[in-house]
Amino acid sequence: MAHPKRRQSSTRRDKRRTQYKAVVPQLAKDATTGEMHLYHRAHWHEGKLYYRGKVVLEKEVATTEEN
Repeated sequence: MAHPKRRQSSTRRDKRRTQYKAVVPQLAKDATTGEMHLYHRAHWHEGKLYYRGKVVLEKEVATTEEN
């Protein structure tokens, strides 16, 4: 029976054994805005940051003061 002359590294062994396959990310539809977003992630919609259907942050508009 054939035997390897040199020991195979764990990296080479693990690369051969991988069964990893890319999957499509799961998307959720926000009930408030109807926007599609990744699960457990905040998302921007019309200048507002939403998380779990609630506004978390509003985008500030830069104002210039004239003196």
